[in-house]
Amino acid sequence: MELRARHTILAEGCRGSITKKLFDAFDLRRGAAPQTYGIGIKELWEVPAETHRKGLVLHTIGWPLDSATYGGSFLYHWGENLVSYGFVVGLDYRNPWLSPFEEMQRLKTHPAVRGNFKGGRRIAYGARAISEGGLQSLPKLTFPGGCLAGDTAGFLNVPKIKGTHAAMKSGMLAAEAVLAARALGEAEPVALTEAFRGSWLHEELAAVRNIRPGFARWGLWGGLVNAAIDTYVFRGKAPWTLGYKHADNETLLEADAAPPIAYPKPDGVLGFDRNSSVFISNTNHAENQPAHLRLREPDKAIARNWISFRSPETRYCPAGVYEIVGAEEGKPRLQINAQNCVHCKTCDIKDPGQNIDWCTPEGGGGPNYPAGM
Repeated sequence: MELRARHTILAEGCRGSITKKLFDAFDLRRGAAPQTYGIGIKELWEVPAETHRKGLVLHTIGWPLDSATYGGSFLYHWGENLVSYGFVVGLDYRNPWLSPFEEMQRLKTHPAVRGNFKGGRRIAYGARAISEGGLQSLPKLTFPGGCLAGDTAGFLNVPKIKGTHAAMKSGMLAAEAVLAARALGEAEPVALTEAFRGSWLHEELAAVRNIRPGFARWGLWGGLVNAAIDTYVFRGKAPWTLGYKHADNETLLEADAAPPIAYPKPDGVLGFDRNSSVFISNTNHAENQPAHLRLREPDKAIARNWISFRSPETRYCPAGVYEIVGAEEGKPRLQINAQNCVHCKTCDIKDPGQNIDWCTPEGGGGPNYPAGM
């Protein structure tokens, strides 16, 4: 099938499959700081009326993550006895033994958090990567025949973990730029760049541009100090712009150089395993479709990932897609359970050698989230 258009607005969300090819084809990332990402994992709970406190908002930062790792959580009481709980981990973390899913489960055991789930039951689960780089990580927004909008470009207010309004505004700006290009007979909607720079969206992203890179450079405590100074002293108008030194796939220590992390076993009440979590994500892929998770060089799965990092994909994947089998017999082999994939795209981002290529499933499928997710 071939679809043709004079202009195409790409709004694929974070780490778009087509967008990442356009980055290379049109060199759209030249001059931009490396993009940095986070993985957001979310659960939807139904709790008893006596537990529910409608309108309650709880945000956390830090524990159970160490002070060198960026991340935190959000928890909202809303609707009819519903609680949304999410946990975000910056994918520039260094310890290859870290599991964002397990960290999320562990936070629920904290005394200040666990009471929100008392007597409740999980009714949905999901995960998705988000673009956290901010203003300095935005690529060139236009190319011959189209432009970028939403999180596929990286429009996200990271400190507020909010991007829907940014996606809507960037989509409006993109539509206006395309109409202008069509009226002038231009292939590239170049008006988008200037329109963005003159919009409230640019002003909003510019005001928070130094907060996320502060955590990347100085960890939790230094990042908090930097955020306070940038927000309350300079009010988002510091005479400098911090960047990112590395892409997320370049930050992992080798397994022997990092402390292993012992996670508690799930109790089935507050903590759960990944398989039961994937079940309530309503994920489904046609059994006979080709795997949409592909290795560019299959031998590297063992020669690089297993030997050097003890296969971090088996831990950063929130759906149990990647397994090492045969290690006990001295013949480790990577098994890819593509049917479990919840389409978060973390593997495409965090794989140390960029060997995993997340492609659009040929047979369709994926998670089927209910309202509220």
